[in-house]
Amino acid sequence: MLRLPQIQALRAVAVIMVLLFHARFLPGGFIGVDIFYVISGYLITGLLVREIDATGRLNISAFYQRRIKRLLPTSFFVLVITALLSWLLLPAINRSELGRDLAAAAAYVSNYLFAWWQNDYQNLNATPSPFIHYWSLAVEEQFYLIWPILILILTRISRRRLISGIATITLVSFLLSVYMVTTAPIWAFYSLPTRAWELGVGALLIFLPKNIFKNRSVASIPPILSLATLLLASFRFNQRSSFPGLNALAPVLACALLIATISQWPRVFNYLANSFLTQWLGKISYPLYLWHWPLLILPSSYLARELTVMERMLCIALTVLLAHLTNRFIEEPLRHFKITPPRLYLTAIISTVLCFGLGITVASSASSIITTKGDNGIHFNLSQVLAKPIIYSDGCHLNFNTEVSDICTYGLKSSLKTLVLFGDSHAAQWFPALEKIAIEKGFKLVSLTKSSCPSVDVERADQGAFKNSHCDKWRKNSILRIKNLHPTAVIMSSYGYYTPPRANMKQAKWWSDGEHKLLSEIIGSSSHLIYIVDTPRPLRDIPSCLSSSRVSSCNAIARSTGRIISGFQIIDPTPWLCSTTCPSIINSIVAYRDTSHISVDMALNLSAHLSGALSKAGVLG
Repeated sequence: MLRLPQIQALRAVAVIMVLLFHARFLPGGFIGVDIFYVISGYLITGLLVREIDATGRLNISAFYQRRIKRLLPTSFFVLVITALLSWLLLPAINRSELGRDLAAAAAYVSNYLFAWWQNDYQNLNATPSPFIHYWSLAVEEQFYLIWPILILILTRISRRRLISGIATITLVSFLLSVYMVTTAPIWAFYSLPTRAWELGVGALLIFLPKNIFKNRSVASIPPILSLATLLLASFRFNQRSSFPGLNALAPVLACALLIATISQWPRVFNYLANSFLTQWLGKISYPLYLWHWPLLILPSSYLARELTVMERMLCIALTVLLAHLTNRFIEEPLRHFKITPPRLYLTAIISTVLCFGLGITVASSASSIITTKGDNGIHFNLSQVLAKPIIYSDGCHLNFNTEVSDICTYGLKSSLKTLVLFGDSHAAQWFPALEKIAIEKGFKLVSLTKSSCPSVDVERADQGAFKNSHCDKWRKNSILRIKNLHPTAVIMSSYGYYTPPRANMKQAKWWSDGEHKLLSEIIGSSSHLIYIVDTPRPLRDIPSCLSSSRVSSCNAIARSTGRIISGFQIIDPTPWLCSTTCPSIINSIVAYRDTSHISVDMALNLSAHLSGALSKAGVLG
């Protein structure tokens, strides 16, 4: 098959979009993955159909051999180097997950395992996996494994059945994608069945005529509009956008139209596509994709902070350099290396087994005991610091998609005096302290908490697995239950740094309006409406920082600036956690379990302060 410079140019556009997205320069650059899928569906299906047309048969074994030589050497090379760098740079407690992720990536099943482990690619936590970008390669490999067999079966029936079969698969996959993006968004994002339609659209392109627009005067308009659509989508979409589903139609159809009209591209498009820089970037696009994520995320994870603009630009430069060297000395030489099929398959199997073994070795070296750096090092168990309140494990702190809390009763369950904890994870962080107080003071404690759903009644934009409608229904159900309970006190808290759903909304007024709405909904349900001001906000991931840096460099913690309207009884925990500064370690206790929440041990340590504040408010008598 002739190499089309325009396809190489589209590869360059796709990989640059993804790179700029992860470097936080292009909010919707993740659509580069969708572009890659359309290209892959077009190229692979074209190869298969042309071979069948030319020879009357399909050598599936030869196809698999080409894919192995094209993809596996570079993939395994980057995997191993990334694993070694991660082992050296990341805290020992991360090695268990690191080894697990390495094994999943090596077996090209990481897309399903990352979905199973709820690792949201568009909303990653403080220490994301350096292998998570392998999910898209896993989708393609699974496609390559299944697609030739489907094409062969459909072709043997009839040419007409081939087209209708691909079209049916594409349509069913698209409908499934639209459905699952609202019901199971993480699975929709990672799964082959919900991504197959993007590859299918590319596959259908080979059955179109070369010049689909006969009128030369208008032939250049579709490519221009398609490129404009891609550029617009890369800026309009962001981490809040649901994908794939309906939103993915724009980049998928735009890319498909660009491929379908290659022979009718405007002169300037062809000039740019044929330029040395564009062709070079397209040539190194595969190793560029493999290298970009670990080179951006490992420095950030090691430093336990976000990279500066200059640091991200340096990481991009290093990514391009390594991609060029990898392409020159590994990808191209091994791609054309002569090897017998049995040895090729054996080499692939051995490489996979070795990566599995490396994953097990890395995982087995995990340790949770950390000694802080400095003259007076403090020893602590990082697993204990990272532990969450028990309501996370017993199902009482709700995750996404759930709208009704369970019974969730703690403390002295037979007591006629009831405390209710109500809010998001920043309310849930106070559960250990309140449970201790409830036991000591003879109260029943009811926990009503849900991730990313503040007690303050504000509208938030959907993002990833978070849907505001679920949050709104849960809040209404919880307030109804509170009214039925008539508790002694309702104790509320919320994360204080949510972003309004629209750019033209002022955060302070948006939040204040939500507080007024909450007050109007809950007033009269209890004689004590307690609102705990949000805790100070760490600017770095505290456990990761303490694992790799001096304690003094981990004390970049900002006081909460949230203001609470009158009508609530206000408790401000800031003086309990801050003096002249807000330290990361207080009384030899690590104060925060991440970049946001106080640790369980810290909550228990503050229970006396909270008990005193509740007594002063008249709650405890």
